Amino acid sequence: QDAEIVRTRDPQLLAQCDVLVDVGGEYDPRRHRYDHHQRSFRVSMGSLRPDKPWSTRLSSAGLVYGHFGPEILAGLLGQPEDAPEVTTLFDKLYENFVEEIDAIDNGIAQAEGEPRYALTTTLSARVSHLNPRWNDPDQDTEVG
Repeated sequence: QDAEIVRTRDPQLLAQCDVLVDVGGEYDPRRHRYDHHQRSFRVSMGSLRPDKPWSTRLSSAGLVYGHFGPEILAGLLGQPEDAPEVTTLFDKLYENFVEEIDAIDNGIAQAEGEPRYALTTTLSARVSHLNPRWNDPDQDTEVG
């Protein structure tokens, strides 16, 4: 609740953080390091949680969801983590929202071959509209 969010790739600043997500080049949940950018990284929801069927390689979003999703959902629902409602909601949210983020972030195509249409309203597309254009003279991503 009172966490300070720091956006940096500075290794000295990263070393001071309690939790790292999508930076740092390390996946170590014991130390709260949730990055998927290692060449050897092959974790899927099915390998992280063997009771789940999904084999899409996780992004940092999927890693955080896989580790903390049931706890967060249980708290929001006022149910124990192993309640059927929590399990069903976890599965539906992964299958219909988070898996798309994982796939897109890892460059996994939605279809083989030539796409039949353009997807322009995905979460990734919406986020990309918040970033400066490649040729914009002001590249500060913190400016609103």
